[in-house]
Amino acid sequence: MFKASTFITLINWRYPQMMSSLPARVRVSRLPLPIAPNVAAQLRHLLPAVQLSTVTQAAAALAGGRVVAVAVLTPQGHMQGIESGWRGKGIEQALTDAMQQDIPGQQEAGQP
Repeated sequence: MFKASTFITLINWRYPQMMSSLPARVRVSRLPLPIAPNVAAQLRHLLPAVQLSTVTQAAAALAGGRVVAVAVLTPQGHMQGIESGWRGKGIEQALTDAMQQDIPGQQEAGQP
């Protein structure tokens, strides 16, 4: 299993265009499913109504080694949760862009 920081580094190298308009210390990437427990705890904090078992795609924004924003896709739609101090800094669009990126070798949950 990847540590979150390792996975973020791999995605940043593979998809550098996702990082163009963010503050210098923020990194955004898609998350592998199932979501790691430490990221899942932050996701529950930022999006308490989301049931993790229904998440088919997820992305996170990390700043200073902690999750400051998440985006998920569920059968009910696309949802984002962002800490109040990080709103309006381009993270919303970066999360949306990350959710639209294809990750080689990863399939959506529930698909063969």
